[in-house]
Amino acid sequence: MPTFTTYDGTELAYHLQGEGEPLICLPGGAMRASEYLGDLGGLAAGRRLILLDLRGTGDSAIPADESTYRVDHQVADVEALRIHLGLERMDLLAHSAGGNLAQLYAAAHPQRLRRTVLVTPTAWAVDLPVTPEQRLEGARLRAGTEPYDTAIGAYERILAGDGRGEADWDLAAPLFYGRWDETARAHCAANGRQQNEKAADAYAGPGAFDPPATREGLRRVTGEVLVLAGELDGNPRPALAGRLAALFPAGLLDVQSGAGHFPWMDDAVWFAGRVERFLSAKA
Repeated sequence: MPTFTTYDGTELAYHLQGEGEPLICLPGGAMRASEYLGDLGGLAAGRRLILLDLRGTGDSAIPADESTYRVDHQVADVEALRIHLGLERMDLLAHSAGGNLAQLYAAAHPQRLRRTVLVTPTAWAVDLPVTPEQRLEGARLRAGTEPYDTAIGAYERILAGDGRGEADWDLAAPLFYGRWDETARAHCAANGRQQNEKAADAYAGPGAFDPPATREGLRRVTGEVLVLAGELDGNPRPALAGRLAALFPAGLLDVQSGAGHFPWMDDAVWFAGRVERFLSAKA
């Protein structure tokens, strides 16, 4: 397992899968170890995946100053990884809450990005939060069958502030996957073991974001950016993902049919093929 030392002396780990051109991968969670990304639906067949364990997660060290869990401090970690790998420009993929880290990195270092893939990203960094209504809009696309009706009821309680803790989150879990099969259930069950809850609480803490400055920075990103939404995902809904794509000069939106928040789990062949075509396209 390779490691490198970032700006404040913290030793960070990353995991390698596959062969080919490198693709830096930032996990979501927030602050979930990169293990859950797997090989991104077989994307490692044509790419060298470089899966970063963010500080305090997975095999990376806990920083001496835990205030550096805040996402804006982690931009320097991504830049330190790029320098460590000796890449002049890099391809970058980020999932979910990791999309905020990618947006902040893009605004700070637009010249370092070749192509960027944002997979079901949240966009707090540019003041495009997901509302409870949008979350429920995605959830209610499943209404009429079980386990989805029970899941929708639990999610409604959670979003209204009346949830019954972990019990309701467990009931709502099928809403985050396109198919609630054995593979999805195992993937979901591993979530709690892979997340640093203390770091997650600090990730989007006060002072983390300056949306006007980030939006201005994104206008300087010359590389193409693919924002990939799931048809059934409520976080974000495709329309909101399209608003994020529009902030980039060369941003585009694609929507994966039948997919939830982890689209490589729902149709691995489609997902890996779409991302690979985007990364391989000639400028």
